[in-house]
Amino acid sequence: MEATGTDEVEKIKSKFMSAWHNMKYSWVLKTKTYFSRNSPVFLLGKCYHFKTDGMFIALQSFWSHWSGSGELSTDGSNFDKINTEISGNVEEFRKDFISRIWLTYREEFPQIKGSALTTDCGWGCTLRTGQMLLAQGLMLHFLGRAWVWPDALDIDSSDSESWTAHTVKKLTASFEASLTAEREPKILSNHHQRTVKRNYNDTEKRNEIYHRKIISWFGDSPLAAFGLHQLIEYGKKSGKIAGDWYGPAVVAHILRKAVEEASDPELQGVTVYVAQDCTVYSSDVIDRQCSFMDSGKADTKAVIILVPVRLGGERTNMDYLEFVKGILSLEYCVGIIGGKPKQSYYFAGFQDDSLIYMDPHYCQSFVDVSIKDFPLESFHCPSPKKMSFKKMDPSCTIGFYCRTLQDFEKASEEITKMLKSSSKEKYPLFTFVKGHSRDYDFASSPLHEENNLFSEEEKRRLKRISTEEFVLL
Repeated sequence: MEATGTDEVEKIKSKFMSAWHNMKYSWVLKTKTYFSRNSPVFLLGKCYHFKTDGMFIALQSFWSHWSGSGELSTDGSNFDKINTEISGNVEEFRKDFISRIWLTYREEFPQIKGSALTTDCGWGCTLRTGQMLLAQGLMLHFLGRAWVWPDALDIDSSDSESWTAHTVKKLTASFEASLTAEREPKILSNHHQRTVKRNYNDTEKRNEIYHRKIISWFGDSPLAAFGLHQLIEYGKKSGKIAGDWYGPAVVAHILRKAVEEASDPELQGVTVYVAQDCTVYSSDVIDRQCSFMDSGKADTKAVIILVPVRLGGERTNMDYLEFVKGILSLEYCVGIIGGKPKQSYYFAGFQDDSLIYMDPHYCQSFVDVSIKDFPLESFHCPSPKKMSFKKMDPSCTIGFYCRTLQDFEKASEEITKMLKSSSKEKYPLFTFVKGHSRDYDFASSPLHEENNLFSEEEKRRLKRISTEEFVLL
């Protein structure tokens, strides 16, 4: 009887915690995002211009309406009435941004092994931003940079209910559920319930299959290759457990391990390389790209290169601004795992001196991605956020995708030129060097001793990385 009473108390406690998470993390989409009409906007290597006044008003109206404010432009115009010729680049930007995969806090997912946690609210943000970066790399690999989700523009406020209003309803339902002992509140807004029927051609069908497959790899279940459950398992080998805060460098190594261990045949053509000591060793990258697939074919693999760096000491050095902007304007870039101190964001673009990002600090309900035609809306962000570069935490991980050896050679040349031109110091932020890491005998350094990581070789790498400390060159 006592045990039953304890279980009931835990259930009620869980419901109140769920309600608290919904309230605390419900406002991420509320604030307005303003864009300058005089400056280009860059998003993962693509450039958009909003110079026309009408276009600028349309963009402001659109994002204000989406953010839940319910306000329109100063002249009362409606976005749908704007001339399509004027708003062309706005439409393209909207489609492009919304098509990126958005991974946020979730609740009520299967319990994480070795813990009582069924949510990552409050601690999983860096893992989520790492997932978003990896997802972008996989989207480039399987879908290409030109792909946009056909239903992207259907995620709007046409149902007169904003995401914030939806969250308030969900909050209320959570409190009611805690009192009535219901297992889970079932409040879905119209855009979650709505399914759009389309007639797809063969290419669109193929793209839709990969779109869903990529999202399913990041599902919140123990079987998902890059889901939170698997990432935490790999994190345990570096001394991290569920509920800990993960830094961007540790997440980079966790992602590498997750891709290495992925069993899906579709993922055998992709590998991940993590730079060591702010250095990318070209021969090590090429070895990874030329490693044989399970089928025995000698085809080269695509590589996602992750470079953990620090953009300064305690605060971000503004001298690195132009370099970060240059990186985000490259076609090879898959984004940056960064953020504010102890608050991780996925940086995907910029305008002027502000970074454009997707925020994982939004609590959403668990979605079972194993079911056919699972809802996609919650995996796509309805509005971008902007943040001044000077507020960025100096610790971050930069990501690149190279499909072929030629792509890697070209990318390394372009990035090297950018590093040299942007560096006011004697040494650049990171470097590309010929040869293997072992040729430089860094393995003998005591700084690479690690008591508990992935393998004997890897144990030599992360003494400083695990505490987010780097050598500033």
